[in-house]
Amino acid sequence: MLRFTRVPVPVPDGFAEGWIKRYEDGLVEGVRAGFAVVDETGAFLGLALVPEIDREGATVELGYVVAPETRGRGVATEALRQLTDWAVEELGAVRLVLMISVDNEPSKRVAARCGYEREGVLRSVYVKPGVRENVELWSLLAGELCPKGG
Repeated sequence: MLRFTRVPVPVPDGFAEGWIKRYEDGLVEGVRAGFAVVDETGAFLGLALVPEIDREGATVELGYVVAPETRGRGVATEALRQLTDWAVEELGAVRLVLMISVDNEPSKRVAARCGYEREGVLRSVYVKPGVRENVELWSLLAGELCPKGG
């Protein structure tokens, strides 16, 4: 799960606690949000994230991570669909963006299934300490959402 995330490798001591606190504080401040993805029994499947909320620009960056054992079951697709709907309905987002490593083919398929369009490549993006890589920028505009039930 670390390869395509912004989590430093190796993971520093206390990272998880600090990360959770940043998301809790960010939710209060209205600048980021994070949600656990769970099944009907409450078992952890992954995360649905909003790393950046630009309220003035009505733009949000979204992300998703699923546990390895849940891959191939539609978990990431459903998480992104629900997160997209939430960002539009609750935050009033007009533009939703995903930053996906050029090497992350499964994530690009998830984005496409959810209606996101590839805009291009951002070269040498600082991803995490010691890592710069090319990432694809994918976007969806609120008006492009499929109607509920459609």
